[in-house]
Amino acid sequence: MVTPGGATAEVTVSAWAPLRTAVYRSLWLALLAANIGTWMQTVGAQWLLIHQSNASTLVALVQTASLLPTLLLALPAGALADTFDRRHLLISVQLFLVVVAAALTLLTATGRMPPALLLTLTFAFGVGQALTLPAWAAVIPELVPRDQLRSASALGSISVNVARAVGPAAAGVLIARIGVAPVFALNAVAFLVFALALFRWRPGDARAVEVPERFTAALRAGGRYVRHSPIVRRLLRRALVFVIPASALWALLPLVAARRLHMNSSGYGLLLAALGVGAIIGGLLLPRIRTWMSANQFLLVAGATYGGTLIVVASVRIVPVVLLALLPAGVAWVTVLANVNAEIQLFLPGWVRARGLAVYQIVQGGGQAVGAFAWGVVADAAGLAAAFLVAAALMLIGAVTSQIWPLPDLRGLNKDPTTYRPPLELALEPDPRVGPVLVVVTYTVRPGREAEFLDAMDHVRGFRQRTGAMRWGLFREGESPAQFAEVYLVPSWDEHLRQHGGRLTTADREAEERAKELAEGEPEVRHLLPAAAGLALADDGDLA
Repeated sequence: MVTPGGATAEVTVSAWAPLRTAVYRSLWLALLAANIGTWMQTVGAQWLLIHQSNASTLVALVQTASLLPTLLLALPAGALADTFDRRHLLISVQLFLVVVAAALTLLTATGRMPPALLLTLTFAFGVGQALTLPAWAAVIPELVPRDQLRSASALGSISVNVARAVGPAAAGVLIARIGVAPVFALNAVAFLVFALALFRWRPGDARAVEVPERFTAALRAGGRYVRHSPIVRRLLRRALVFVIPASALWALLPLVAARRLHMNSSGYGLLLAALGVGAIIGGLLLPRIRTWMSANQFLLVAGATYGGTLIVVASVRIVPVVLLALLPAGVAWVTVLANVNAEIQLFLPGWVRARGLAVYQIVQGGGQAVGAFAWGVVADAAGLAAAFLVAAALMLIGAVTSQIWPLPDLRGLNKDPTTYRPPLELALEPDPRVGPVLVVVTYTVRPGREAEFLDAMDHVRGFRQRTGAMRWGLFREGESPAQFAEVYLVPSWDEHLRQHGGRLTTADREAEERAKELAEGEPEVRHLLPAAAGLALADDGDLA
């Protein structure tokens, strides 16, 4: 695959390889059905609100209600996926979604569905989706060989976009002929199919290689990793800069169909299908696009293309022209987000992948949710055309910033897990829950190499903080200037054991080895444990 800034070659047909595995194939097809049902439900909910007063805000709030839970719950969901049995978690969530869909169907069929209740149940759907996504991403390595993980990720994108193309079009036809309630009922059936497929799957017993982390510790560790990873933060910012203006199209398209193009629900489904078809085309073309231009170049082209579509939607009332304009917007949507998502997946080490991807989902889903609400308010205040033109301007500005703040170049960065440190041997064997633990590493730096050592230790600081250190510092002894003491605080002995084990990557090892090469002999390592409860830290949080 291509890394940012460079071109790569990848066999396009390899994207279908995971489907040769029967278990993955059945789950992928069941998830595709659930994704189609979700899009049908979204179209049905939006169409129920299209004739309400303040329809611009209410219709946009459907996307906000469905995506806001991702903003609130994705990181806890990632911690749950890394802490509990993922299969049981996924089955429980799908059964919850079946119940919500059944309630939505019954209340709609009996005419007892006010906008507030509709948005509340839509929010409940969003909760289920927020809990599903990190757990599903985490089980994929259990379903396919490691060398097919990228292909499985590509198939996930294809599933979402096939659903985006099929679901809205099917919902539009069904709503026009038999009403909204049957569409909600089909959504309940789709979630039940996915739950049954998960129930039939029997994973092996060798999945866990270590004692699972406690939930709260796992939650903090995931946030700590992202906070201290400049590369992940750069990728997340790039996704956010694109998603916020792009969300205007998804949020306000029902109003474009009804008010500007005078289309019914079938016509609205056709518009969404055009976006979905464009996204599928983009997914299939993505490997070729990466050979034609660098990642940052196609960020510029994709942003300009999407911005152009927003301008067309704001100024043109001819249905075929709008449909044609939506196709390249779908291509742009998937090329940007699929590229950023792939880079995050490949960068994150396995121990924190579900939580890191959960943060990505927070940024993407939260950006869409906040953006959808904001564009609905702008449309109510200034009109649809003005909202689209403002979004187009922001999109074009964001595209230009991809050349000023480009995606990072990850070539040569090895994130494979490694264990290279000897087992810890202490005279005092601590309880895994004891903490905090103060680690002191003393280096004797060779004369004249101090500047190089400080630069090397900056990289060491990064991976210490990403893998568990709450605080980190580097000090020089006044009595012996060649002596440097690295001091870092870890929440518990269990967290420090994980630093020695599955959290280390080959890149981390290389960073630490560079620092050691500048010192004389092996550094001296000491582990300071709390002498008694309450004496490890002073009341103000400073080291006692």
